[in-house]
Amino acid sequence: MPKLYDLELSGNCFKVRLMCALLGVPLEVVPVDFLGGEHKKSPLIDMNPFGEVPVFVDGSVVLRDSQAILVYLARKWGGDAWLPTAPAEMAEVMKWLMVAENEIARGPADARLHDKFGYTLDVALARERAARILALMDAHLARKQWLALGRPTIADVACMPYVALGHEGGVPLAPYAAVRGWVERVKSLPGFISMPAL
Repeated sequence: MPKLYDLELSGNCFKVRLMCALLGVPLEVVPVDFLGGEHKKSPLIDMNPFGEVPVFVDGSVVLRDSQAILVYLARKWGGDAWLPTAPAEMAEVMKWLMVAENEIARGPADARLHDKFGYTLDVALARERAARILALMDAHLARKQWLALGRPTIADVACMPYVALGHEGGVPLAPYAAVRGWVERVKSLPGFISMPAL
């Protein structure tokens, strides 16, 4: 059974738990004492020298980074439905994984890190970035049900958590009706599981 070294309040760890739930993949969840710095010590630092969670282990495969883990889960257990192999369709999904890793991480996720966890960062800039990406997503989702391919893919799983948790960083979704509708569609997927504050 795959194993996830996990922090319950992490949106990135939640992406992995959610994807496994949607795919029906059994998962052993190992809580990490983040405040105690367990992720910076052996054995976790040996598995992920970046000193971050999630860390995902499936036999001899050890992966860090939630987007990379989503790609692995989709290819191993989800088939083309969640991550197609056709070049143009795969690129459509991948460009949203980059949004999750960049604009969403540096926008609503950073704002939440500041407000909820006390990280020192430029929260005004994070909220500016959040407003920009949410406006872009809202315009996109006003025309489409899902981010990438007219069906749920790992793009939606990668992008939804920190968007939906934005209220914990002073980034409410009230102005973005299409984004709110999309979040509800993700929550309605068979097998969906939640996390605190979602």
